Amino acid sequence: MTSATLQLTGVTKSYGSRRVLDDVGFSVEAGHLTGFVGGNGAGKTTTMRIILGLLASDGGSVTLGGTDLTAEARRQFGYMPEERGLYPKMKVLEQVVYLARLHGFNKTDATAKATALLTELGLGERLNDNLEALSLGNQQRAQIAASLVHDPEVLILDEPFSGLDPLAVDTVAAVLQERAARGVSVLFSSHQLDVVERLCDDLVIIAGGTIRAAGPREQLREEHSAPRWELESTGDVGWLRDESGISVVDFEGGNAIFDADDPEVAQRVLRRALEGGNVARFSPQHPSLSQIFKEVIQ
Repeated sequence: MTSATLQLTGVTKSYGSRRVLDDVGFSVEAGHLTGFVGGNGAGKTTTMRIILGLLASDGGSVTLGGTDLTAEARRQFGYMPEERGLYPKMKVLEQVVYLARLHGFNKTDATAKATALLTELGLGERLNDNLEALSLGNQQRAQIAASLVHDPEVLILDEPFSGLDPLAVDTVAAVLQERAARGVSVLFSSHQLDVVERLCDDLVIIAGGTIRAAGPREQLREEHSAPRWELESTGDVGWLRDESGISVVDFEGGNAIFDADDPEVAQRVLRRALEGGNVARFSPQHPSLSQIFKEVIQ
């Protein structure tokens, strides 16, 4: 497998006078899970369709390993649209085998690959069921199998966790993590920010057709982190209310969360807490993805 970075630069798209993408640019690194988040109508699906060549952009470029994408290069992409596109009255295994054969696999290899992949996704006992006989969550797993069966180098998934229960989320997440470990570039959108936060290496946040934040997850946490600290102590820390240079956000017994713009002030608080009791935790408090999302789209 050729590992290469997918790069969008200055991508624009308008429908009449309405601009739906404005100077969109970000990268999807090989071997990384990149979470693509934004509200309804933010531009996620349009961006994905432009990457796949299903829509033409008005400007900008999409490259893989520095080379403009061709139809042949896009054959090495896997895509799962938000709308299910498999045949409801066709057997699950039969249609995933069919899709593998469209990518050049012979029948024996296609059957082996489809069977292994569907089993990995928890559908091993449903191979010969018609798709319409499956629950919506299992139909989603079959759709993911269809996007993976040809061993794509780049994987584009639009809401892959929609309709999945927590166990199914874990199953699908493990499959995506394993593919990323092989060097696949994975871009997935989701409204489930807790799942994105748990899985992704990198984040892209879009709102109103513009990229509001993009980069490694931990880097974005640092960039958007308020000067907030968490203290857990077995001693009484009621004195925090009168400590200069800080603002107490939350307080209960020996536990407190406070803001301190100056790291030296935070260290002074720590020294006093150590004098008064056993300190179990003292650390900066990083924002959740949900908090970052709310901050950057305002």
